[in-house]
Amino acid sequence: MTLVDLTQLVTEQAGTKYQNLHSMSVAELAHAMNENDQAVADAVNREMKTIVSAIEQIVPRMKMGGRLVYVGAGTSGRLGVLDASECPPTFNAKPDQVIGIIAGGDTALRTSIEGAEDDAELAIAELTKLDLSAADTVVGIAASGRTPYAIAAMDYARSRGALAIGLACNKGTELGRRADIGIEIDCGPELLAGSTRMKSGTATKMVLNMISTIAMVRLGKVYKNFMVDVQNSNIKLQTRSVNMICTILDVDASTALTALNDAKGSVRKALVMLANDVSLERAEEMLATTSNDLTYLLNGHQNG
Repeated sequence: MTLVDLTQLVTEQAGTKYQNLHSMSVAELAHAMNENDQAVADAVNREMKTIVSAIEQIVPRMKMGGRLVYVGAGTSGRLGVLDASECPPTFNAKPDQVIGIIAGGDTALRTSIEGAEDDAELAIAELTKLDLSAADTVVGIAASGRTPYAIAAMDYARSRGALAIGLACNKGTELGRRADIGIEIDCGPELLAGSTRMKSGTATKMVLNMISTIAMVRLGKVYKNFMVDVQNSNIKLQTRSVNMICTILDVDASTALTALNDAKGSVRKALVMLANDVSLERAEEMLATTSNDLTYLLNGHQNG
């Protein structure tokens, strides 16, 4: 086994403030964790300019039909798959619009296959299946910023003309250098030295939330602050959909539910049908001719 020098990685360092976890009470440990986590939002905020720049380059690619692909190993890979898997139900995104790839495949979501992170060829093999183009974006995720799997994804993405974004929780990383854009969040040492599922995981999830949510907003998947393209796959989401229609158009629940059923579960179409007193077919035509512009189609019929 060949060892590597990790001493310069802040995620590997042992902080001096919480050196005696083994002797703390449950309450002391809980307060220590919560206190240590306070640094995450500030650390993300310090990198906001780069995050914004990355998203501003992702959006036009997605508008051209490009895909957003997350690639990572271990916790980083799981977070990428998690964010990708939430996009279809939340925004009715196509299953292949936001893709999560984890080293070791789906088995690694439940069972740790940490050794897979060293297999650079494995990352290339997975990305090769996607036939990447210049319209696509690949986000390589690695808290350390040195994971061969994620770095290989950056090299391959750039070789295909895709936008390569590296997301790490250390500064001056190899991942950042090999990407077109390097987002490097410094949250300081973890409470439990080296356990990047903690602050680094939280920071990573915050950034991925920004990337996918803001991209979907800019793609027109959101009206005001409502997820008007939500998939009504359960009672909770059906109820949320009715409440959205009630709030936006100031109608009663019975009216909203009837419209939602007539629109075959589409909040967007139900809104247009009610606001303009038209059939489903006409609402679909109106949406098609206005590029799904609800602001225009609901003009004069909005509540507030």
